[in-house]
Amino acid sequence: METSLHDKITILAGAAKYDASCASSGSTGYKGKGGDKIGTAVHGGVCHSWTEDGRCVSLLKVLFSNVCKYDCAYCVNRVSADIQRSSFTVKELVDITCEFYKRNYIEGLFLSSGIFADPDIVMEKLTETARTLRTEAGYGGYIHLKIIPGTGEKQIREAGLWADRLSVNIELPTEKSLNCLAPEKSGKTILGAMNDFSCVSCEYEEARSKPKFISSGKTTAPWFAPAGQSTQLIVGASGEDDRQIINLSSSLYNKFYLRRVYYSAFSHPANRGGFELSGFNTGICDKNYTDPRLPEIIGPPLVREHRLYQADWLLRFYHFTAGEILTEDEPFLDAHIDPKTAWALRHLDFYPIEINSADYETLLRIPGIGAKTARRVIETRRSRNVSFDTLRRMGAVLKRARYFSTCSGSIIDRPDDPVRIRRLLSDIDGAGLQLPLFEF
Repeated sequence: METSLHDKITILAGAAKYDASCASSGSTGYKGKGGDKIGTAVHGGVCHSWTEDGRCVSLLKVLFSNVCKYDCAYCVNRVSADIQRSSFTVKELVDITCEFYKRNYIEGLFLSSGIFADPDIVMEKLTETARTLRTEAGYGGYIHLKIIPGTGEKQIREAGLWADRLSVNIELPTEKSLNCLAPEKSGKTILGAMNDFSCVSCEYEEARSKPKFISSGKTTAPWFAPAGQSTQLIVGASGEDDRQIINLSSSLYNKFYLRRVYYSAFSHPANRGGFELSGFNTGICDKNYTDPRLPEIIGPPLVREHRLYQADWLLRFYHFTAGEILTEDEPFLDAHIDPKTAWALRHLDFYPIEINSADYETLLRIPGIGAKTARRVIETRRSRNVSFDTLRRMGAVLKRARYFSTCSGSIIDRPDDPVRIRRLLSDIDGAGLQLPLFEF
């Protein structure tokens, strides 16, 4: 019996639900030739749909196919899973993307796939979809394609000409865990794909910085995946500590110039619910699935995921090193205070910091003061001193900053008792766990 397009959307959107690495930030849109285009990408990304656990689904996020020859223990699409299988055609995906955009359902496409054949064949289908959208449908919106591990550099080169961003999921923190839970996958192959992208991207950047002159006039190299590459790492499916995860992320940023590492809290395939998409409910789960290799958890470790994102923020924007965030003696992030405050409480001799004389790097070390606020402080100090009231209006969170800063010698509360400060700044109160929403 042939699967209807309605059912394909239901099945393949639900199958893509747990890939978190689909933010569209970082691209200003496809810059190919031509006049009228359908759609445009925006710097800040788009947010239209939300899953039941609070994740934002900003794009039409689907798999080309959920047929897969791999048997990854944590994946609902593994070959041993008893689920309904389906696949799109290139034309179906192109038509759906354009129609959904015209109806204002989506502003971009995130496309991945199960490994239903040789990696080069699967990657060619994803690339063909993006190429058709650009060249035949005139689509100018955001496109994010997954690199299929094992595909060749030639395929990566082609994909980057049509997509805004490419990504290959590293999946798990260590080769040992990958061998245990996803034995058909290889860490070396995954890192090789990241390296291929990095090398090709640098090649295009260098070519664009050196225009060539030919008989027909001046030309430059085409754009290659202008939003860069990202990856996703599953948290909690294996036994690595947070220190190993942060060290890995730091290494990936430094070596492959990744734009983002996404952290996905492990959710057991037996506990996964459905996903709403324009009124459709996928209901994908595997109630009877058990695997001794997987941890038995009540729910996904979302607090741990949240803390890892905060630590990742420190790496990318606050100029912390991985060794400062976590040590061998303290390999896990504190569940009740953010990692920046945790560092401050371990280094009270560094505080208090004078707001009106500290440089930008030092201001970033004050809990409650983020990068934007630090820049505002530097700008404001050119004409006048900054008071605590001014600091609050700039966006600082004085609940935290008050213990670690002074303004023209004035101080609200001295950083003299780390136990007391930790208790006052803990996310746990009478109502339960409260995650911070502002700059830390």
